Amino acid sequence: RAEYLSDTQGHPWIVGYSGGKDSTLVAHAVFEALLSIQPSLRTRAVHLVSNDTMVESPLVVAHMRQSQAVIGDAARSLKLPITVATTMPDLEQTFWVNLIGRGYPTPNQNMRWCTDRLKIQPTSRYILSFVSDCGAAIVVLGVRKDESSTRKASIDKHINLTNSNLTPHTELAGAYIYRPISELATDDVWEILASNPPPWGGSHNDLIRLYREADGGECPIVLSKQEAPGCGTNSRRFGCWTCTVVEKDKSLQGFIDSGKTTYQPLIDFRDWLKSIRNDSTHRQAFRRNGKLSFDCNGQHIPGPFTLQARQMILERLLVVQSQYGEELIGQEEIQVIRRIWTEDLTK
Repeated sequence: RAEYLSDTQGHPWIVGYSGGKDSTLVAHAVFEALLSIQPSLRTRAVHLVSNDTMVESPLVVAHMRQSQAVIGDAARSLKLPITVATTMPDLEQTFWVNLIGRGYPTPNQNMRWCTDRLKIQPTSRYILSFVSDCGAAIVVLGVRKDESSTRKASIDKHINLTNSNLTPHTELAGAYIYRPISELATDDVWEILASNPPPWGGSHNDLIRLYREADGGECPIVLSKQEAPGCGTNSRRFGCWTCTVVEKDKSLQGFIDSGKTTYQPLIDFRDWLKSIRNDSTHRQAFRRNGKLSFDCNGQHIPGPFTLQARQMILERLLVVQSQYGEELIGQEEIQVIRRIWTEDLTK
């Protein structure tokens, strides 16, 4: 509340909202703070911004969208200055367009091309649009030191030595980071959520049930490449169902183990994608720029998936989509993919 009413009122708040426990707690606190402020003083715009990579874990993205709708409806009803928004990758840079269209090998720890295109770029564009309009923007994140030693080191490194709660973003000029729950432990987060119904109505029971069934944790809002290691770790995090950076998708497997067997085709497809990544028969010798690549030991580094392999992946994905019963790849993406294939054949 005090930070909202500070002398940075002309700068909008961009609240990162993934629908997980930490970002939900921050949204809860922001909403309550606004309710406690008299309407004439609610002059700072607040944007509750989610990122949809278009390959999110289905149950998680469904929860995120449902909770976004409830928060948005309540904000409008109570005349709070909250805008709910979702960022998405450009059609030319979606996961399937890059994987199946351009043949990018599935991401791994050494080549994590997905994070920048699916997460960092879309959300950064949204933030920078307000920096341009308002001179600065403040990004409110639900990051905590208790999450990991890496997260603690990252937060401590960027602590502002002045009396301000804000630290400049390292890559987005004009953007500042505000971390209101950085000192809370995980038990604190759950205790607050379990003991206090959300100010927009209802309860946090659906969120608690989601974690219980998956035994997971949300992939964080990622705004820089330094933060990217939080995406695709081996912990039980909610993230992209296509993620091949992890060895096993423990959270989606948790949903299956709890009885939601409709997700088994997604697990099987992800595992198959991971298994064919380094099969030389499915990879081209040259990179897309026409060059050969070698590692420091002189070992050849294969190029993208062959056109035949890309066709095979699309065909198999469409079969999985039919089995699953919901859209996994859009027709617009397929059109872009086929255009890229045509361009590759005519080079």
